Amino acid sequence: MKKVLLAVVCCFSLLLSLPAAAQNQDRQKIESAKIGLITNRLNLTPDQAPQFWAIYNEYSDRRKDVTRKLRQNNRSTSNAMDDLEESVELKQKLVDLEKEYNGRFLKVISPQQLQELHNTERTFNKMLLDRLKPGN
Repeated sequence: MKKVLLAVVCCFSLLLSLPAAAQNQDRQKIESAKIGLITNRLNLTPDQAPQFWAIYNEYSDRRKDVTRKLRQNNRSTSNAMDDLEESVELKQKLVDLEKEYNGRFLKVISPQQLQELHNTERTFNKMLLDRLKPGN
């Protein structure tokens, strides 16, 4: 009886982890597509690429942290005025982060490449949203 119960619990745990694994796999595919598009559009030299990706990955992680906090703040049900102020502060952090990293990027890539990076990110996000729309 204990073995059957253990087997049921294991199977249930496995079934619960499958959607998470599929979701993680989808995220990896999306991230790979984004990396490919950025690499293609920026025409990074072999000298630029490792330095660029180190900075970009750090920037991306920090930006994700702030945007996650911003989304969580928007779902908050506490004091509306506090939420509004925190939202403005978080948006300012995003602007400050972009300014900081633009300076760091410009030590590795040209202004034209940096402009293309921002354009490519917007293009990628639009393409992703278009694919997620119902009926696509």
